[in-house]
Amino acid sequence: MFDPRASRRFKKNRGAVVGAALVVALVSFAVFGPMFAGHDPNLSDFSAGRDSTGGLLGPSSQHLLGVDPLLRDSFSRLAYGARVSLLVAFFATTISIVVGAAVGLTSGYAEGTRAASVDTFLMRMVDVGLSFPYLLLVMAIGAAVGDTTIVTILMVLGFTSWFGTARIIRAKTIQVRHLDFIMASRALGQSTASILLRHILPNVAGPLIVIASASVAQMIIAESVLSYLQVGLPPPTATWGRMLLEGQRFYTVAPRLVLAPGILIFLAVLGFNLVGEGLRDALDPHED
Repeated sequence: MFDPRASRRFKKNRGAVVGAALVVALVSFAVFGPMFAGHDPNLSDFSAGRDSTGGLLGPSSQHLLGVDPLLRDSFSRLAYGARVSLLVAFFATTISIVVGAAVGLTSGYAEGTRAASVDTFLMRMVDVGLSFPYLLLVMAIGAAVGDTTIVTILMVLGFTSWFGTARIIRAKTIQVRHLDFIMASRALGQSTASILLRHILPNVAGPLIVIASASVAQMIIAESVLSYLQVGLPPPTATWGRMLLEGQRFYTVAPRLVLAPGILIFLAVLGFNLVGEGLRDALDPHED
């Protein structure tokens, strides 16, 4: 799945290395950032939240990135927002990959057999899911859920994003299913579950890894969109999308309120997409 040759190809890909560095930096910021912030992300600092002219306090030794319109420390909120974004993105991606892989494996193995009706049913369900614009579907469900928590957000994102994964894994499963070692396993009487888990799944794990890395970026965008449209996590929870919403009215006098979360969203999406492209090229069996 990820042999030494693939590892060398990944390391030679400058874009992939840059993406990996961005991802490591983002994770480090989410893990260690709140420790250095020294401020509660939801606590207003009325004593030192304004400058001498009465405007919002800019970057200083006390508040590294200044404060937001409610006089809360911006650096602390960015760090906690990174935790929320990564937590939602990773767990929602896990749900999406598990469901998509299960459906794709089942559908691909059933294709062309006496259980072909299972393949037909699952693929028609995938077709229906893919017919809806993803972000529009997520926003509609998020609005319908109403009072949301981090669990409901990651469940909504995870269970509405597996359709493309299922179709890709189905195609790969059909390809692997006709290989000689799979036919030999069936002839030796191995169960369907054993063949799927022990033989087919390891051979489709490469595409799954690539899909997962790209999916994390998609989840970060989706969570930010939900928060920006006020159908995500409720205030005062710090999220990048809500920071964009709260800072947009002040972009002329304090552009950092919009630039800081916007740049972090951009770098996070860029990093995971570069890693995904690097993994795709590294796992490609055809050498350059």
